[in-house]
Amino acid sequence: MKNLGLSLVASTLLFSQVAFADNTTKSSKIDVEQNKPKRTLNMSGNLDYKILPKDVESLGELFTKGMIYGRLRMNTFKFDWKKETFDKKGDQKNNYALGIGGSLIFKTAKYHGWSGTVGFYTSQNPFGTMEPENIGYVKAGKDTFSRDAIKTSDDNEIGMTLIGESYLEYNLFNTTYKLGRQLFESVFTASNDTKMIPNTFDGLSVETTILQDTNIKVAYFQRQKLRDHTSSHDVLTFQDEKGNSWGNQDDSGVHKGLTYANFIKADEDPDNELIIVSVKNNSLKNMELTASYLAVPEVLHQIALEGIAKVPVSNWTIGVGARYMIQGDDGGGAIGGASLSGKVTATDKRGYTDPTNLESSLMAFKLFADTTSGLLKLQYGYSQVSDDADFVSPWRGFPTAGYTRPMATSNWYANTKSHMLQGIVDLGKANILFGSQILMRYVMIDNDSEVKNDVETDKDVIEITATKKWQSFPNFESKIRFGSVSADTDILHKTDNSYNEYRLELNYLF
Repeated sequence: MKNLGLSLVASTLLFSQVAFADNTTKSSKIDVEQNKPKRTLNMSGNLDYKILPKDVESLGELFTKGMIYGRLRMNTFKFDWKKETFDKKGDQKNNYALGIGGSLIFKTAKYHGWSGTVGFYTSQNPFGTMEPENIGYVKAGKDTFSRDAIKTSDDNEIGMTLIGESYLEYNLFNTTYKLGRQLFESVFTASNDTKMIPNTFDGLSVETTILQDTNIKVAYFQRQKLRDHTSSHDVLTFQDEKGNSWGNQDDSGVHKGLTYANFIKADEDPDNELIIVSVKNNSLKNMELTASYLAVPEVLHQIALEGIAKVPVSNWTIGVGARYMIQGDDGGGAIGGASLSGKVTATDKRGYTDPTNLESSLMAFKLFADTTSGLLKLQYGYSQVSDDADFVSPWRGFPTAGYTRPMATSNWYANTKSHMLQGIVDLGKANILFGSQILMRYVMIDNDSEVKNDVETDKDVIEITATKKWQSFPNFESKIRFGSVSADTDILHKTDNSYNEYRLELNYLF
């Protein structure tokens, strides 16, 4: 599979350059000749499409005037625990991983509003990755391969090649319908494409701007495919019917009490659906208001209200943002408990007031100041979760994202308070170093002092990310990331969970 994946990418890249070199529309050719990129990477890792296939008048041109978007990428990870442990409660072993691969995405032209997209992705690990018997120790780099595929295969090869996107699209009256495997961005969900393969969902979504100054999104998803899975799985249920923890929903924000076995034990269906509604309005000057709703029927629902206001002041833009989230219990608490750990029961409360109730709330607040030139961006953020239940968030959206969430660290457990200071300096706009940005972030996480979670203690998190683009190689970007977590230890949390994490990411778009 490893050689097959690399051969597939190499041959397809060559084919795309030769066979499709003259198959873009005339206007697209002009844009390319003027060195306008087809896609760009934003700071969060999402791809922004700048050039899309045009409308055509015949079915025969649907494919011949489509466009191919290519990406070569490499991600390396090194994870050093302050103290390695090898005990029964939870081993902490220093780990590392490397992924090399990329993607080819083909978008057809539009014929009377109809079009399609298919994306092929590969992530191969030819060297620099833990041995198959040790892949369970890998933390940040686990998304460069599929743990379940390694565990269930006979050859123990580390790598995956798959169809990451595949959907049919229809556009009519400022409304877009998508059916199939797709990316979907909302306050609850995200593609989170910071590793090798994005997080995607299988189902139907509708996005419309038919109302003035308003964007409305509605989605119904039956399956999800996380970044380190080769096939889709349930949107919520942890573990499969065999009890395999890597064979179903196993994201870091998963509720480990909502297992396949617990659903069956409660006489409930372990096959769940995800329903999302999001309304964003910009009709008020310098203000953006968003109301979002998520439901996993007969398990839980979440409501998020958010407002962001900006005011120009001299050479600055001063802003304030606030988010308020509610989590409602529709039966999930009785099945899995109030804690994401899945260890809380009616008799083992572990500090939870109502250990079988998932109802909770979260508030987040931020102040920010950005120079109009983009040279400097400053932000202070604060978040607080009520002393009730943990927030369920295995869809990569993260409840505290944009406010207090640092790199690879969760802070949406019950009775958790967080403060964040963040600064972004654009060295290119300062005429110091072309195409360079540095992000610096400090987060102080005050977790509950009781034993609510076996590993979550108070933390100080430092994150530094340096991004570099190259004038002579405009479609290439490199990124270095460093994270340091200093975690407290006490009589309840004997293991020191402090660590340093290092990442190097290379991207080339074509």
